[in-house]
Amino acid sequence: MKVQLHDGSIVEMEKNSKEGFEVLNHSTSHLLAAAIQELYPHALFGFGPAIEEGFYYDIDFGDDVITDADFPKIEKKMRELASRDDRIIREQLTKEQALELFKNNKYKLELIEGINEDITVFKQGNFVDLCRGPHIMSTGQIKHFKLLSLAGAYWRGNSDNKQLVRIYGTSWWSAEDLANHLNTLEERKKRDHRLLGKQLGLFMISEYGPGFPFWLPNGMIVRNEIENMWRDIQRKYHYDIIDTPILLSKELWITSGHWDHYKENMYTTLIDDKEFAVKPMNCPGAILVYNNSLHSYKELPLRLAELGHVHRHEASGALNGLFRVRSFTQDDAHVFVRPDQLIDEINNILKLYDEVYSIFNLDYKIELSTRPEEGYIGDINIWNESERILEEACRKSGKEFKINPGDGAFYGPKLDFKLKDSMNRIWQCGTIQLDMNLPERFDCTYIDKDGEKKRPIMLHRACLGSIERFIGVIIEHFAGAFPTWLSPVQINLLPVNNEYHLEYTKKLYEQFEELGFRVEIDDSNEKLGYRLRNSQVRKIPYTIVIGDNEVNSHTLTYRRFGEKDQINAEVKDFIKMVQEEIKTRKNNKQ
Repeated sequence: MKVQLHDGSIVEMEKNSKEGFEVLNHSTSHLLAAAIQELYPHALFGFGPAIEEGFYYDIDFGDDVITDADFPKIEKKMRELASRDDRIIREQLTKEQALELFKNNKYKLELIEGINEDITVFKQGNFVDLCRGPHIMSTGQIKHFKLLSLAGAYWRGNSDNKQLVRIYGTSWWSAEDLANHLNTLEERKKRDHRLLGKQLGLFMISEYGPGFPFWLPNGMIVRNEIENMWRDIQRKYHYDIIDTPILLSKELWITSGHWDHYKENMYTTLIDDKEFAVKPMNCPGAILVYNNSLHSYKELPLRLAELGHVHRHEASGALNGLFRVRSFTQDDAHVFVRPDQLIDEINNILKLYDEVYSIFNLDYKIELSTRPEEGYIGDINIWNESERILEEACRKSGKEFKINPGDGAFYGPKLDFKLKDSMNRIWQCGTIQLDMNLPERFDCTYIDKDGEKKRPIMLHRACLGSIERFIGVIIEHFAGAFPTWLSPVQINLLPVNNEYHLEYTKKLYEQFEELGFRVEIDDSNEKLGYRLRNSQVRKIPYTIVIGDNEVNSHTLTYRRFGEKDQINAEVKDFIKMVQEEIKTRKNNKQ
């Protein structure tokens, strides 16, 4: 297909490429805006970009109230406009011309005032939008789309600005692709971790603590197993595990820079008339641990890992189950290295990440986030060198990565790890941040082989990111059907008839429990079919039915979750199989 770029050139692009999908969706966002303009002439338009799986447009509807019940009307108008097959025409304007053209739209005027380069607009029929493109050549190519949802969005992401209506949609090159995507969206709704969390008894959120999750017994099993896995990995990669206080004094946060750059997201309190803050991050505490003793160059790299409980004041409207909370646990680590160890240590961390993500069957890609345009601390030359080192480490590791300009932390550049789940969604979880600034602020040193004090470099490292959020991700990734090692109940025993089969069932229960398996007996008076279905609803990995044959032969018949086959086996063989799954942390898809 042909695509029109910002500079006016026309290039060929594969429809089914990532770029081709983005161009189609960006053009569809303009079609949405054109339809809105005809249906709601007083509407004012903000942004309308393509996103990972579609597009959105932020719109100020004034006094008009829009709901998803209006979507069919808007989609009908979009199809009507697309059928005209209007050419999408690029025009270049001076700033004065652009200001005159959009004089009745305060949002576009604000954007124009911030542009210091050529200004382009794209026209289709009676609609014109401030835009860099690229775009397809005509609206007739837009045929298979769907409006999906509404949300509120502050103009330019600033809560001091007016809240606009954000309309989300998706657009595809074929009816089949659109239908497949809509089916995937329906499947994702079924996997919503908030629904499954309630159904499986994993966690709850109370009105008495918005954003502060309560872990229920089954959820604590999942959480403890993940934390046990985390500790095993730390030991394997030679990390020392520490724990630092939740409350630390204001002076510490001033030294770290958080007081100036993050105070609005911090909870504070007074103790003995002195101001303290609940930690939003673990880094300063880890630095205090490092500075507690003198260090030789021979000790480095020094790896300090912590399951650090942090609190951040998130806007109430942003809270979302386990995905966005105000209290969470970071699987944090801070590694102090000599400059000559840096690249090898980053590669060591990349191996650790590979191992962890493979346990959960999660693919990932890496993004290198560079210095923010403003609000950063430290010397720009240190930033440039830090970014170069991270890029070199990625290249040396052989991992694919892309540059994400301006999205680094305020104290250093970082590698962000984008995980892809079974529903093809992307999640930001892991990170590696290179920091030459905090060791300077806290006067961290080590004695080099020449006897001189030197400054270490600090790596901030979180693999899962937030234990809470990661559990939310894997609930949906596995649709609540956890692998055996992670499942709250691993085995469910069902005697066919309690009078004849319960005694043998109880012997199996005692044997499994002694081995450390998480096992239950369902000896209720419900029919066997009902109990089998209930075991499936609870997503228990193994359901074992005990009848005459099993009692007489001292065997068992098991059925794996999600499978129809029932397999008769020797008890010792079944035990060996389950033990191996637990020991290797095998997941359902391995």
